[in-house]
Amino acid sequence: MTKTKKRKLIMKISEKKYKQLLTKKRSKKKMTKKEKKMLNDSMYIKYCKCLKHFEYKKDKRGYPICMSSIYTKRKVKPPKNASTRCKKVFNK
Repeated sequence: MTKTKKRKLIMKISEKKYKQLLTKKRSKKKMTKKEKKMLNDSMYIKYCKCLKHFEYKKDKRGYPICMSSIYTKRKVKPPKNASTRCKKVFNK
C-alpha cells in the first residue's frame, strides 16, 4: 500500500476560476488536462470540506447530502471511494 501525501483543505484556484471551469465543463467545451485536474481537485476539496462540516456536527447524513450537492447536481462523475479517501489525503 502506497502512502499518500497529506494536503490541506485549501482550494488552489479562486472561486471565479472555479465557476468558469464548471461552466466550461457543463457546456462541453474542450478542456485541457490541467483545467480538468484543477476542476477535479477543487471539487474534491469542496466535497471533503462538506463531509468535515457534517462530521463536526456528528451528523450521519453528510455523505449523501455532500455527494448530491457537489457532484450529482453538477452532473459530474464522483471519484471512487471519495469519502474514505478524504481522511487519508487531507489533514483534519
